[in-house]
Amino acid sequence: MANYVVTSAKPLSDKQKRDIISRLDATERTVAFLVDEALIGGIVISDGDKLLDASVKGKLNAAGRSAADSIANRPLEHIVSSLKEEFSHIEHTGVIQAGVVSSVSDGVIFAEGLSGAKVGELLLVGDDSLAMVMNLEEDDVGAILLTGVGKVGAGAPVRLTDRIVTVPVGEALIGRVVGALGDPIDGAGRIETEFFRRAESPAPGIFDRAKVSEPLCTGVKAVDAIVPIGKGQRELIIGDRQTGKTSLAIDAILAQKHTGVLCVYVAIGQKNSTVSEVIKRLRDSGAMAYTTVVSATASDSPTLQYVAPYTATAMAEELAYQGKDVLIVYDDLSKHAVAYRTISLLLRRPAGREAYPGDVFYVHSRLLERSAKLSKRLGGGSISALPIIETLASDISAYIPTNVISITDGQIFLDTELFRSGVRPAVNVGLSVSRVGGSAQPNAIRSVVKGLKLDLARYRDMAVFTEFGADVDEETKAVLDRGAKLTELLIQPQGAPYTMAEEAAEIYLTSGDKLTNIPKGQVMSALQRVLSYIRSAHPDLLKSIAETGELTEENKAELDVAFTEATRE
Repeated sequence: MANYVVTSAKPLSDKQKRDIISRLDATERTVAFLVDEALIGGIVISDGDKLLDASVKGKLNAAGRSAADSIANRPLEHIVSSLKEEFSHIEHTGVIQAGVVSSVSDGVIFAEGLSGAKVGELLLVGDDSLAMVMNLEEDDVGAILLTGVGKVGAGAPVRLTDRIVTVPVGEALIGRVVGALGDPIDGAGRIETEFFRRAESPAPGIFDRAKVSEPLCTGVKAVDAIVPIGKGQRELIIGDRQTGKTSLAIDAILAQKHTGVLCVYVAIGQKNSTVSEVIKRLRDSGAMAYTTVVSATASDSPTLQYVAPYTATAMAEELAYQGKDVLIVYDDLSKHAVAYRTISLLLRRPAGREAYPGDVFYVHSRLLERSAKLSKRLGGGSISALPIIETLASDISAYIPTNVISITDGQIFLDTELFRSGVRPAVNVGLSVSRVGGSAQPNAIRSVVKGLKLDLARYRDMAVFTEFGADVDEETKAVLDRGAKLTELLIQPQGAPYTMAEEAAEIYLTSGDKLTNIPKGQVMSALQRVLSYIRSAHPDLLKSIAETGELTEENKAELDVAFTEATRE
């Protein structure tokens, strides 16, 4: 009895093996089953003397030889029709289409023979590398490598998978540091999750959204008082390099410690040391217990830097559709735009304004539009986004800043001059705005900030005017004195977010004439002394404000008493 060897592209099921054994009129002892992925599909059966090749690879080879014979010495116009005829019986067999890499450049590949490819489809390159289709050309397909960058070369086989790029999601990722595709990089072992989600998915439609009506307190007085943020809002943080953009976003994450809001921080193109410092701050403060960090650093390829924010958003979406509130920080989208520009140039896409491709606006809009407050029908969860954009010489009229400003619901502009003068956070109240969050601002804060932004804006204008040595009257001096003290009010140490009740109390204490007898330069220390006194001598006061969200007349009277007692000591 002959011994058979059955080779298949994928492992066969027990039923398939029994069926083959019965057709060969053999027993299990006389049939050996092997796996060879190079066959692409189908099987090859051999008994040592004869060979039955029913694999896709064999069909491709046979079709190629037949086509070569049929078109020899024939005019060019007959070649295409001959090839179509020879390969027509393969195109519709349902097998996975395969091709070959024609060129590779910095994580971008071009592959031939993938006429059935779709934009966004996942490709299997070589034995274990993955790529995502970006360009569909007449003769080839452009794709970005997600894994195996630096290992894939020209001539490598490529196969369609008929799948879109998916990433692991779910609560198992909370507290973990992962790469651009959701793979763990924190040394804490595998992430055990059964849930996967498309890295890119459509944004919620109008009827899938609810009104932004709940506050998202950042713990930063300058933000919560002047440019408040609501759950489901997208508020841009913009400013020059080294003006405190990341610190402001991290403080917002720290402020969610006891609020039930989950956080996702995605680092795009940052230095490894910078990301390590952020993770250390989150761990030291206990914030990693409710935060996921997605990292694609400057040492990673532009393709991974491009994919990382989509991965992070998919993770946030999974939590939001479970009815949870999520805060996501994109740090930063300027580097994401640069990564996309690099990829686009390698894909031979034409450059437009400032060398960026024309669709970079669409890239960021389809990313940020996924942040929203979901309707009750979809669970009522929310994704609040804090994208970060870095400017050059405070130029907010550049291409990428204007793009993202037009996409988001407001911006927090950090001023270089304010930062250098010691105002931290360096929020420029004249250029900062929130188009949505005012309607979601807690009543306790809304009732005490009326006129605060106007007073600060008047002070900044008058301060510039008096720099030229102009004489000022007593009324102007009073405006300048109050403005300087209000500026001190909004100064806040890094890594020390306030509660909503503490913010409302401090801002109320600056109303009226309470600051009149406090010298400039001592306002911040005086307010901190008063707040410490309230925490120890009037603990129920802050608790009452926090529980009701209101600043009642009784609360105000008690704050007045506490202020008098604390400043008298």
